[in-house]
Amino acid sequence: MTVVLLAVVSALAAPVAKDPTWWDKYQYLLNNGPDALATTTASTSAGGNVDVSNECGPQSETFIAINPSKPRQLAAGSNEIFRDPMRGYFSSDNGASWGGVDLPLPDPIGNNGIRFGSDPTLAFDSSGNLFYGYIVVFFGSGNGVNGTQMAVARSTDGGKTYPQVTFFAFNGGSDHFNDKPMITADTSAASPFRDNVYLAWDAASGGSASGGGIRVARSSDHGKTFSVNRADDPSGPGRSIGTTITTGPSGQVYLAWNDIAANAITFNSSLDGGATWGTPHVLATKTAVFDLGIPAESFRRALVYPACAADISSGAHRGRISCSWMDLNAAGNSDILASVSDDGGATWSAPAPVAERLGNVDRFNHWLATDPVTGQVAVSYYDTRNDTTGQRFMTDVFLSRGDGRSFGPSVRVSDVSSNEHDCDGLFPCPSINYGNQQGDYEGVAAFGGTVHAIWTDSRRNQQQQTASCGGGRGLMEEVFTATVK
Repeated sequence: MTVVLLAVVSALAAPVAKDPTWWDKYQYLLNNGPDALATTTASTSAGGNVDVSNECGPQSETFIAINPSKPRQLAAGSNEIFRDPMRGYFSSDNGASWGGVDLPLPDPIGNNGIRFGSDPTLAFDSSGNLFYGYIVVFFGSGNGVNGTQMAVARSTDGGKTYPQVTFFAFNGGSDHFNDKPMITADTSAASPFRDNVYLAWDAASGGSASGGGIRVARSSDHGKTFSVNRADDPSGPGRSIGTTITTGPSGQVYLAWNDIAANAITFNSSLDGGATWGTPHVLATKTAVFDLGIPAESFRRALVYPACAADISSGAHRGRISCSWMDLNAAGNSDILASVSDDGGATWSAPAPVAERLGNVDRFNHWLATDPVTGQVAVSYYDTRNDTTGQRFMTDVFLSRGDGRSFGPSVRVSDVSSNEHDCDGLFPCPSINYGNQQGDYEGVAAFGGTVHAIWTDSRRNQQQQTASCGGGRGLMEEVFTATVK
């Protein structure tokens, strides 16, 4: 979720454009307290899609991972907006059905303290260990934000339970935030750092050099302990957002982020398992700086960030790094661009759209995965091409596949469009959380020619007359997934 980079957040102030998107969750919990425990419900089929969460209250900002040692075993996560914990999901049948679990949280700070989780990210190592990363936000009841820290929980049963969790990198105060972590595990058989776990995030501090910047934590003991260093310019301002991290076939660690000071997607790499980092350099310049207003997101804005993955397959493009990000196109709409590097990130191809050039269509909240078996690159994203309102309100999830440099025809993944402006003719809809909406990103994972997309979907808001979620609400934003072969 986004975070304030250029201004100090006041815990009592009204939200502004660059407030963290978990701010609305903070305000809800402060004023209402958390909702009841999640109802124990199973996922449900919805045409060709699956409602993974099937739970009252909104879930948003999704992520998904595949176990490379058991590819039919999947794990996923999302934010719980009206509840404290993160939500985890697990499947052993290639995504046909799912179960749910809450992730652990540390004790609150102080007698009146409250804490909650945000920003899910998941990865399996080569041995089938699952790692779920997230941030923990601490605040006092009516006393503002006390601080944030990182969390990495480990599961050995595919995400059904998380008996081990490590909390670290605490930042205190309301103007220092750990935000938007992304996790990866080195699964390459040829890597000297195989099964190392890496978590990257941006540590915003109002632009100061001493406390901000891009941080990377690495673990060589299956997530029990982490050491942390800084991967951007150590003397530069901490004015970056939206990290992504991946590993190459020989253990290289690749990192990219949105450098809002330079208005560029910036890249760096480590050749010693994350112990030291090279000199950051520009992957691509861009037009959109921090975020963009998207009509489909009526009360918030879409964050500009990269998503990258390296090819560890034995295919023709082994070692290729592919990255995607959102930017404005010539017509003024948001689009998803991609670029590749075949020399370890030293040079990059000219950015190109991942999907067909269509007039007056917005694309946002993308993610990218490279299949470790086939080397195929998959990019998923929200797309408004099927809008029938004339105002780009309606979204579907689409998928583009190719070699990272070029892509074939895009495929519709969601089989029902979402429209967060219309809920049985009501606007605003009582079954939408407008402070968060879809969140800042959605997830995609690929293995052996099969792609799994996961996203926040509001189609079931139309069923509020049959839902039993209280307060006149329907099922609100649900977590949906689909399998594409």
